[in-house]
Amino acid sequence: MDQNKKKTYENQAAQIIKKLEKRRMEGYYCADIESAKQKVLELIGEGRKSVAYGGSMTIDQCGLKDSIAAAGHELIIRENYTTPEQQKECKAKQVNADTFLMSTNAITMDGELINIDGRGSRVSFLIYGPDQVIVLAGMNKLAVDVKEGMKRVRNVAAPANTVRLNCNTPCAKTGFCADCLPNSICCEIVVTRCSAVPGRIKVVLVGEELGY
Repeated sequence: MDQNKKKTYENQAAQIIKKLEKRRMEGYYCADIESAKQKVLELIGEGRKSVAYGGSMTIDQCGLKDSIAAAGHELIIRENYTTPEQQKECKAKQVNADTFLMSTNAITMDGELINIDGRGSRVSFLIYGPDQVIVLAGMNKLAVDVKEGMKRVRNVAAPANTVRLNCNTPCAKTGFCADCLPNSICCEIVVTRCSAVPGRIKVVLVGEELGY
């Protein structure tokens, strides 16, 4: 990525962080993914903490889960819970986690987070439960406003995720949203305009293009 684009990302992030503060969310900017991983570990805190996560290509791409485990934290690996009884146990651990880690499908210039989910396994813990939520997002997730952010989610993030998950949806075949029912992964739409608990949501913006 050329330096002009990197500087633009830095300038845009500075404005978004100011808007996040007004929405009772903390914002941070890291120029690259390595410094972003260090920031996430810093925010998780000292001592052994329980850390849960939502499905995220951003998190998978950067190897953050390995870094968290290597730091000695209890990583709640949801893929290890396979039976209905185990999955119920996993949900209880997630909702009571010290930190929930996720990305966001879009973030507006005004500091709003936009997320669309299938079963709500990400957005539920964003809204309520864990002591803190850390959102790791590349600057490619930026949208001018909620309307444009919604378009981004439905026509960029969702089609790529349906291909990844082998979903039988129109967007998996065409690459564009068809507002489909009933077999849709766009079941839950959440716009986070403010954190009810000041500082609970922390957004780490990264000056790279990450995830979908």
